[in-house]
Amino acid sequence: MEKCFAVILAAGQGTRMKSKLYKVLHPVCGKPMVQHVIDNVSKLQVDEIITVVGHGAEKVKSELGEQTLYVLQEQQLGTAHAVLQAAQYLEGKEGTTIVVCGDTPLITSETFEKLLKHHLETKAKATILTAEVDDPTGYGRVIRNEEGLVEKIVEHKDATESERLVTEINTGTYCFDNASLFEALKHVNNDNAQGEYYLPDVIEILKEKGEIISAFQTDSFEETLGVNDRIALSQAELIMKRRINQKHMKNGVTIVDPDNTYISADAEIGQDTVIYPGTVIIGKTVIGEECEIGPNSEIKDCQIGHNTNIRHSVVHDSQIGNQVNIGPFAHIRPASVIDDGVKIGNFVEVKKSKIGKESKASHLSYIGDAEVGNGVNLGCGSITVNYDGKNKYLTKIEDGAFIGCNSNLIAPVTIGEGAYVAAGSTITDDVPGSALSIARARQVNKERYVIEKMNGKKS
Repeated sequence: MEKCFAVILAAGQGTRMKSKLYKVLHPVCGKPMVQHVIDNVSKLQVDEIITVVGHGAEKVKSELGEQTLYVLQEQQLGTAHAVLQAAQYLEGKEGTTIVVCGDTPLITSETFEKLLKHHLETKAKATILTAEVDDPTGYGRVIRNEEGLVEKIVEHKDATESERLVTEINTGTYCFDNASLFEALKHVNNDNAQGEYYLPDVIEILKEKGEIISAFQTDSFEETLGVNDRIALSQAELIMKRRINQKHMKNGVTIVDPDNTYISADAEIGQDTVIYPGTVIIGKTVIGEECEIGPNSEIKDCQIGHNTNIRHSVVHDSQIGNQVNIGPFAHIRPASVIDDGVKIGNFVEVKKSKIGKESKASHLSYIGDAEVGNGVNLGCGSITVNYDGKNKYLTKIEDGAFIGCNSNLIAPVTIGEGAYVAAGSTITDDVPGSALSIARARQVNKERYVIEKMNGKKS
């Protein structure tokens, strides 16, 4: 099988973004836009991906890691000059090279596949991804001959009156015969107003040699959107959000209000789960079947089982079991493990804790750095006091224990199996299994104290 390579152009600074963040690292639906490009290109099973970096190169490398090779374009001298930097890896190799901009996150893997297939079938040396637009002003026009092959690409400012009527435009994504590409790049000059080396000039060079230049028109202009400013970034976000939500709905997920539901590109959701408005699902979250999520909940990088309900709550970087009820207004912080059948109720915060099956913390509790067994009841206002100002310590509550309301468990401490802690207690020592622990001052009633005190003040 013929080899396939990809060159991703990601060297532009992106000044129009007006941001300290490198342009191609701006996220779209929770993932850097250049990562979307790599993910979609990778589905073609390309042999090598080379990313051309410039400003912010180290940040891009840190984000993408070993998914790609890197070449540095120190000076931004045009798209042809950028591709030429990949010669050290690709020059002289037989195969096909896809060239795509790192700020085009919406081009799908299906479109890349169709582009590549068309390129190979037409035996072209270059194939341009094109799109039909209502208003082509400012875009390069694709001029075809009677056979449907590309005659030339003409920029808007250079187009004749009849050429400006053409509504098929160059999207800036290409397939090239690799050897022909790098040979032609040597002959590209910068004899233009900007003094830059442009990739479309390769098309002209190949055309002059009598080579076949083909074009494949995508069905959707919007997927070719290049993100150059915050306005385009918001447009890309909306388009991808709609695309993601529709995918989940087609797979059996109910999204009550898709316009007000945000789901990341990497999230997985099981059949018959219902997502209510105002829900934000971030990162590589996996949600099981027949769950109810929202309204107004934020889920980030979590594993959630089946038949679980999360309402008006925040859950981050945690594992949630089956038939769990969370909220309203609960906060599950990172590194928590919530087992099957657990209830985490109103204004309960859980941090770096394991809570066993069928346990309950129904109201106004803080559970931090704790191991809670099965069938435990944590009464209203129960707190694991895990921090002494310097170090954090473990609280262990064994199976079947009952923690009365407004109790403080001063870690490190263990509450034994089946033990009871009386309401209002501050526990500083271990409680044996099946014991009742009472740690509060004995009640003293001073009769007539208020009357006498008040009378004393008046005298």
